Amino acid sequence: MPGTIIITGANGSLAIPAIEHILTKYPGYHLVLTVRNPSADADANTKRLRAVLDRHPGPANTASVRALDLADLSAVHAFADAVAAEVEAGTLPRIASIVCNAYYWNLVEAPVQTRDGLETALQVNHVAHAALVLRLLASSFAPGGRIVFLGTNATDPGANPNEKYPPVLPDDLEDLARVPERVEPGDRAGTGFYRYAVSKLAVTMFAYALNRRLEKDPDLNTVTAVTINPGNLADSRALQTNTPKSLSLAQKLVLKPLRPLLSLLDPLLRTAAAAGVDVAELATGHAHPGKRGFYTLLKESKSSEESLKVDKQEAVWKKTLAWAKVTPKNDEW
Repeated sequence: MPGTIIITGANGSLAIPAIEHILTKYPGYHLVLTVRNPSADADANTKRLRAVLDRHPGPANTASVRALDLADLSAVHAFADAVAAEVEAGTLPRIASIVCNAYYWNLVEAPVQTRDGLETALQVNHVAHAALVLRLLASSFAPGGRIVFLGTNATDPGANPNEKYPPVLPDDLEDLARVPERVEPGDRAGTGFYRYAVSKLAVTMFAYALNRRLEKDPDLNTVTAVTINPGNLADSRALQTNTPKSLSLAQKLVLKPLRPLLSLLDPLLRTAAAAGVDVAELATGHAHPGKRGFYTLLKESKSSEESLKVDKQEAVWKKTLAWAKVTPKNDEW
């Protein structure tokens, strides 16, 4: 078998078409698909995921849907332990890729901390994924493996129309973990989008720091990390979840029906299905094999100026290790 692909948030708008693309075009992978609620009876999105799996049965396609709550670091560490044990026992092929797809944002409520003491978007979008990746890298990855992080143009000041406050990391990174509202108390939409954007900025910066370490490690230098901005997904369920009514209505009345026309003006406006194919191509190593770095859609591109500051990348790396409760692979890391 080609190996195991782990996908978080596997019942999401982008993930489901990515999974179907892998099952159809690249059968033979063992898919470990994580969701918060694996019950098809309790979660309509998981039901849709399981329907895709049912359309691709047989020995060539092996998939398991597993529970994973990224808002609970103890659950993330337990999941990583279980996967590593299965790889060691030979019941699970070595990891070909991890797709860090799950996300959280909230544009309508005040920010809250998880039980781990971290602001929720920071933990779900960044810290939990970093913990998962770092726990499995040394023990369970196959040579030539890949880590796919999900980025966004929201990390580039002025690039996203939902931005009110520029996505710049605070001098004290601990401010990211706290929950007081930013700039204007009560500005739920502005504050929520800022927290989403800076969490994704942390993801992008962490990926650069991780790649530097992978390149220098003789045991892991064939493993690559990429960050992809998959575009602005007109049909994403994200625009219906924890969002103001104005954004939900804009999707229903403007973005979805007029997407073909609007995409002529904004090439990043696209469907979740198209984005899912791009992510699947990266995860399987068929797009840009052996390459590292930042991609917009599937084109190698430049991330935001803030994200390219090496000193801040290193600060994010060190802080992330502490937040994630992960010990580096070795002292050099």
